[in-house]
Amino acid sequence: MPDPVRIVYDGDCPFCSAYIRMVRLRDTVGDVELVDARSDHEVIDRISTAGLDLDQGMVVEMSGQLHCGDAAMTSLAMMTTQSGAFNRIMRLMFSRPAIARLVYPPLVAGRALTLRLLGRRKINH
Repeated sequence: MPDPVRIVYDGDCPFCSAYIRMVRLRDTVGDVELVDARSDHEVIDRISTAGLDLDQGMVVEMSGQLHCGDAAMTSLAMMTTQSGAFNRIMRLMFSRPAIARLVYPPLVAGRALTLRLLGRRKINH
């Protein structure tokens, strides 16, 4: 049985949490494991060892490969169903790597500002 797709996201970020609730992956890829980046999960050590910064983007692990930030969003966009307006918009925006590279940094900046306004700490503090 193949390893599940693992999504590591910031559970304290209202945008990240909402995205995770809305994206429909189980319909297309089956088993999906959601991991809060602020938890003590073993994948967090692998992400850190790989030099990836969870404050700069979510991570998707598939078949032992780590995809971070815009690459993670592209991976998710390619796996999600096209049912529902949200999934269609996400697929349109993030299924093309060049567009994802342009769109993702403002989202990260908005996340950082929101966390600061909410009084929440960075993941890698």
